[in-house]
Amino acid sequence: MKFKTMALALFTGFGALGASGNATSAAEPPSFTFASIEGDTIDTADFRGHPVLVVNTASLCGFTPQLEGLQKLHEEYGPKGLVVLAVPSDDFKQELDSAKEVSEFCTLTYGITLPMADITHVTGDDAHPFYKWVREQTGFAPRWNFNKVLIDGQGNVVDTWGSMTKPESGDIRRAFEPLLPGA
Repeated sequence: MKFKTMALALFTGFGALGASGNATSAAEPPSFTFASIEGDTIDTADFRGHPVLVVNTASLCGFTPQLEGLQKLHEEYGPKGLVVLAVPSDDFKQELDSAKEVSEFCTLTYGITLPMADITHVTGDDAHPFYKWVREQTGFAPRWNFNKVLIDGQGNVVDTWGSMTKPESGDIRRAFEPLLPGA
């Protein structure tokens, strides 16, 4: 199910483990931080002005080969401004036990160089603030691995796709290509 552009959220400053949101003006885009699989922090504020495709991934899922498509998008469109962010999750009991194992698997099997979050909850009460925000804005929550959320350069949800839509599909490309800087 797809959702078209939604209104900008009024919250910013969410942390990786919980929300510490401060009300801001509607002109300021929301920002979220994720713990990185390498142990540092990924701050979505660093991606302002660029479309971001956020995908909840899992190493032991039937859709795991989509990592190859995500990497291809990263290589082809990353230099043009697209950010592809993988968010490994064990919410559907199909992820490896540790961030180190996930990182090694993704690097060795798929040559992943795109940004990756640490293993993160994407559903339920423990969902990361980004996924709670997407659910509040659109009603969309991942129902399985490899659900995709496209955010524009201002922080708005542009569209969402389920597991069956491949990352390199025409639907996804048509959604982000006009959002690339200079497009």
